[in-house]
Amino acid sequence: MVKAQHVSDMIKSPVWDIIGTLKINTVNQSKQVAVFPPQLKSLDNKNVTLQGYIIPTEEGIKHKRFLLSTLPINQCYYCGKNGIPIMIEVEMGEAIDFTYKPVMIAGILKLNYANAAENIPISLEKASQLN
Repeated sequence: MVKAQHVSDMIKSPVWDIIGTLKINTVNQSKQVAVFPPQLKSLDNKNVTLQGYIIPTEEGIKHKRFLLSTLPINQCYYCGKNGIPIMIEVEMGEAIDFTYKPVMIAGILKLNYANAAENIPISLEKASQLN
């Protein structure tokens, strides 16, 4: 049986709501363009704090670079009614331990205008874990 997303597990906040306004326009098969609304552009190069779930991009117990998501890794990203959850790339100053529990991360939000088919449009740099 396929497990759908549990909305009760979803992390919500005003900053996640703003990040969720990101739109991706397809130019052709190999190029996509990120469209950043004004409210999202206003967060560029600003310090923000986000709570979310670690989605590792590599194997290991400790992670310095990973995706931060509004839904936990054990949720099905492609089968639920809500579609793919909001995610951003995180670059930590120091590696942190993987956990299935939500983490609080603070860092500098960066918008990436490069081809969105090959690059994650939003990242959190120089990040640190709060708790």
